[in-house]
Amino acid sequence: MIERKQYYDAISGFINKPIIKIITGIRRSGKSTFLRMLQQHLVENGVSENQILYINFESFRFMDIRDSRALYKHVIDNIDSKQKSYLFFDEIQIVENWEEAVNSFLVDLETDIYVTGSNSNMLSSELSTLLTGRYVQIRMQPLVFSEFLKFHESEIKSKSIDDLLLTFIRRGGFPSIHSVDYEERDAFTLIGDIYDSIVLRDAVERFKIKNVELLDRILRFVMDNIGNTFSAKKIADYFKSQQRAVNQNTVYNYLDALESTFLINRVNRFDLHGKEILKTQEKFYLADQGIIHSILGYNDRNIPGILENIVYNELIFRGYSVNIGKLKDKEIDFVASKGNQRVYLQVTYKMEIESTINREFGPLIAIDDHYPKYVISMDNFFNDNIKGVRHMALAQFLTTDNWEK
Repeated sequence: MIERKQYYDAISGFINKPIIKIITGIRRSGKSTFLRMLQQHLVENGVSENQILYINFESFRFMDIRDSRALYKHVIDNIDSKQKSYLFFDEIQIVENWEEAVNSFLVDLETDIYVTGSNSNMLSSELSTLLTGRYVQIRMQPLVFSEFLKFHESEIKSKSIDDLLLTFIRRGGFPSIHSVDYEERDAFTLIGDIYDSIVLRDAVERFKIKNVELLDRILRFVMDNIGNTFSAKKIADYFKSQQRAVNQNTVYNYLDALESTFLINRVNRFDLHGKEILKTQEKFYLADQGIIHSILGYNDRNIPGILENIVYNELIFRGYSVNIGKLKDKEIDFVASKGNQRVYLQVTYKMEIESTINREFGPLIAIDDHYPKYVISMDNFFNDNIKGVRHMALAQFLTTDNWEK
């Protein structure tokens, strides 16, 4: 079991505190394994195993626990109220009004509580006000490249970092496909199964979507347009060109449903001149680039968008909030902010001709401030620093700490 240090560091300060630890994220990103790691850590630090209660609500064993009353009764019947209990609830969004029970455990018992969920709306109901000020939320992603390398440590001596990066670009970072040495075809099959479970269970069932075929086609449109700005109207117009009428509101609703599963992430444009968020022409990125290749197949023409997707996920992993930058008629791929820090990034595949170099460096040169500015590409031997804008190879960017400085 490989430790996801970034997430453990984020949660460690809340262990044994009366704060509910909520880990959210796309299915199969490693949340259940992370809960097991936390339990192991507790036992290693003196907690008795009979103090730990773990419930995975996707297990048939717990199928009768589907509301807050049943959850409360099960916990009370299975713990010793005379000692501190450590409660682990996996995929808790399945339980109706689960916040009521969890709030009561805080009030009635001496507990340390950890929950996971695969729905970004699990805390958006009125019931979540019960937990206001009583929880911390941590979002877990599939592996980023630095974590991927830990799963492939045995290969580092025999393969170059660039070879491993190409594997990561194609297969993505779902931990389960890197815990065993799968052939690429089998890895894509597994990713396809993950995709189906997310779409069918987390989107279709939860949001009672009737037109599954339309949902799938909208998602395929998003995947085929990674790195491009577009709107719900553009999607509706695309279907209209295919002689199929689709309401814009339906497109918005389906995109919202997909976003709630953590499968896609919406990124707004930010006007650097007007200092405001623009509500049109967003970009969408996938939680994991392996999904795109599993569903659409690998296509070289999509590689610039795939690289953007990888950089976006890396920025989120590092704790940045991310927007697309607009500066008059120019676009900056990413404006990433964290506290007082900001960094601007352009992402491209190769800079083999002068026009590409000008296109990528130009928008960053036009920004008149002191924050770091980078062009990221697959080029390992392009080392120019042009008017304060630095180039960094993608592998270096993904494996270097504190490049923000």
